[in-house]
Amino acid sequence: MCSTSCPLTEDPAAFVWYKNREFLYEDWSPWYQELVSSEEAVRYSCAIKGYEDLRAPEVSVDFVSPNCYSVTYEKGKMCSHQLKSVDEPCSVTYPRDVRVQLTSERYHVALSCDTSCPVTDPNPAFWWYWDRKLFCCCNSQNITSFNIKANIFSCALKSNEDLYSDETCRDASSCKKVNYVHRRICAPEGSSVDISSVYTYSAGGGTKLWYKKMQNVEENDADLLTVAEGRVEYHDKKNLHTLRLIDLQKNDSGEYIFSLKENYKENEPSQSPHVMLIVTGLKVTMNPSSEVTQGQKVTLTCGTSCPLTESTTYVWYLNGQPLSGPVNQNKHVLLDPVDCQHAGNYSCAVRTPDFISSPEEVLTVKARGKSVTIMNGVKVAVLLLIPPVVFTLYFMMRKKQAASASVKLREKEQAEQVE
Repeated sequence: MCSTSCPLTEDPAAFVWYKNREFLYEDWSPWYQELVSSEEAVRYSCAIKGYEDLRAPEVSVDFVSPNCYSVTYEKGKMCSHQLKSVDEPCSVTYPRDVRVQLTSERYHVALSCDTSCPVTDPNPAFWWYWDRKLFCCCNSQNITSFNIKANIFSCALKSNEDLYSDETCRDASSCKKVNYVHRRICAPEGSSVDISSVYTYSAGGGTKLWYKKMQNVEENDADLLTVAEGRVEYHDKKNLHTLRLIDLQKNDSGEYIFSLKENYKENEPSQSPHVMLIVTGLKVTMNPSSEVTQGQKVTLTCGTSCPLTESTTYVWYLNGQPLSGPVNQNKHVLLDPVDCQHAGNYSCAVRTPDFISSPEEVLTVKARGKSVTIMNGVKVAVLLLIPPVVFTLYFMMRKKQAASASVKLREKEQAEQVE
């Protein structure tokens, strides 16, 4: 993710990504949206559009595995000060999974927030949630508590709150556990999206409800989503409950909460993370600009405000007609070198499975040596503007000159014969 040390005043802000110090793409999402390479020579960096000279320190991906990924930062300020000097490179290994290990005894509960690989920071911090309320943030990965009344436990790494563990119950006989299939979803405006929760409700009853709350509001200030709203569907199958939102609009962005309730009017506050939905539009961007000269390199990007899934299929159009070839399926189109035939109106679309299209953007391509072309055109234009009478006088004069030359040639031949 491309992060800044202070809030950005421009909303939305555009982020520029670089690979080996060359422009890669530009987008509104701060999250990197391409497949990363673990090759030693590949380095990545980012900047805010308009401040490209102020780039983030370069990073390289050392390795990616099902459990971990390791990143090397050019500057050690991204790591703990006890790990490396801020002026030297440093490497950090991040887990890809977090889970709670629970051991319940008669008078106490032992908890461990286990990660899928060791955390390299010597002073990691962990968020602990008990009964979906924030219990504490502490440096300890292990907690032992006596006379505890909570039944549902979960945890997260403070430096990576998006990596949140599934809920674990102390007493399975009275467990109302709620876990989400995906906690962060990006979907195009106008499409449909499924938000799913896997639940456990051993009592076999309860009302299954979905709520939506906007950002920066109180937890209890959430709207109940009902089928009567027209764009909302509920689907329930084998402890998998799905909220389907149809024809997404920008104001559908927000946090979505699934709840199992014994009483319809019950409203249990929850401080644990839920599902964040971001609805994005599509926009074609052109780098270095939308007006280029023949022979330059131009990158077209189907931009979004958040990263769509890697399996997203893109379709590109030029003047309303689909582009041909494998380039048509990519998020980016590279025109290198660009030619006059590439000029026109470009748009992109994604399959969701319906096609959601972007507005058209115009690419203007100037011919090389334009000034020479103009001068040649002027010469031709001037020649064509000469009146026909001038052509008549010109050919009559040439005819007279030819006749005079012919007479002189005959006189010379006669003189030579006399001699």
